[in-house]
Amino acid sequence: MDDISTGLLFSLLILLIVISGYFSGSETGMMSLNRYKLRHLANHGHKGAKRVEALLSRPDRLIGLILIGNNLVNILASAIATILGMRLFGDIGVAIATGVLTLVVLVFAEVTPKTLAALYPEKVSYASSIVLNILMRLLYPLVWLVNGITNTFLKIIGLNVDKSDDGHLSSEELRTIVNEAGGLIPRRHQDMLISILDLENVTVEDIMVPRSEIAAIDINDDWKSIVRQLTHSAHGRIVLYRDQIDEVVGMLRVREAYRIMMEKNEFSKETLLRAADEIYFIPEGTPLNTQLLKFQRNKQRIGLIVDEYGDIQGLVTMEDILEEIVGEFTTSMQPSLAEEITPQSDGSYLIDGSANIRDLNKSLNWKLPTDGPRTLNGLILEHLQDIPESQLSVAVEGHHMEIIEISENMIKQVKVVPEKQQRVLAR
Repeated sequence: MDDISTGLLFSLLILLIVISGYFSGSETGMMSLNRYKLRHLANHGHKGAKRVEALLSRPDRLIGLILIGNNLVNILASAIATILGMRLFGDIGVAIATGVLTLVVLVFAEVTPKTLAALYPEKVSYASSIVLNILMRLLYPLVWLVNGITNTFLKIIGLNVDKSDDGHLSSEELRTIVNEAGGLIPRRHQDMLISILDLENVTVEDIMVPRSEIAAIDINDDWKSIVRQLTHSAHGRIVLYRDQIDEVVGMLRVREAYRIMMEKNEFSKETLLRAADEIYFIPEGTPLNTQLLKFQRNKQRIGLIVDEYGDIQGLVTMEDILEEIVGEFTTSMQPSLAEEITPQSDGSYLIDGSANIRDLNKSLNWKLPTDGPRTLNGLILEHLQDIPESQLSVAVEGHHMEIIEISENMIKQVKVVPEKQQRVLAR
């Protein structure tokens, strides 16, 4: 290079540093892309996204190409810098050139382009993919050789180079993405998406109408009593049974019963039983996401939950499951949580013992345990390990609970002072 002018060498060195910065920025930009946004854009015909997605389909080749280019450029830049240093400063010029080139490469060919690419990965990647596609075709034999040697070495040390990450997200990872979406997704929609993900962790027992609260009619009652129960029913469907709830005989649609009353002269137990639908049974422990699909597949909207012995445990409807996603409907068969909770002026709450713990946690932002009893009554009884005979106070998970009313071996009403309110009162 003795015949090449110093000015030309300087120009060539600057060009090489720019090219090195291009390779460094391309690598960071490509690896910083949101793969799901990239796939979305590619599916909608974005040309830049399609090019980048094709390159990222074989990340080993892409990295190999970028590193080959970057190393060739840096080595050539080092050689030119050494020549310039010796021309300008003599023997000590090698040390000077090494130090100056290291600083220049670090600032202008590494940190700056990589920072820029990390901040604007899409703009950098889509633009650089045009040149990278051309270089991939030109340098493919060299890239193939380097990757072959690298993959062979990785196999020797026991790494599986054929195992690639398919990019699938677990439910927990998807939950994190939804929570961090911020203003991109309205808060209400975020809550609904999280609720859908939570369906697999909730079983039908968690949301069922308990056995004792099922709207049902004993078909062996006298006819006047049956008609009176029908005409005063606030529910759209009623369970029919003989003598005890475990002996169910059908599910009656109240509207159908009214139609029979109006259209037929004869309205009897026999016509009532013929109008009833067959009972749809649900095994206890069924996750809500599974049951939602079963309702849809079997074209059902309501079912009775049975345990391993076939005994009725409760009732669940399609609406109950949908409420877990979108919130309460006014037509829910269960009493509204607002009817079970009465806020007090001192910051405490009067709560029915039958209130569902999961609903309390969601409504009041509490953290009562949900892996055991499902009602507040059950939680207190488990804590006491006995049925109290009189009013008393207990502390459960930091919440002060005062038993107000006990009836029929059940805690009917509880006054709860939340943990946060206790700290306020203690000041």
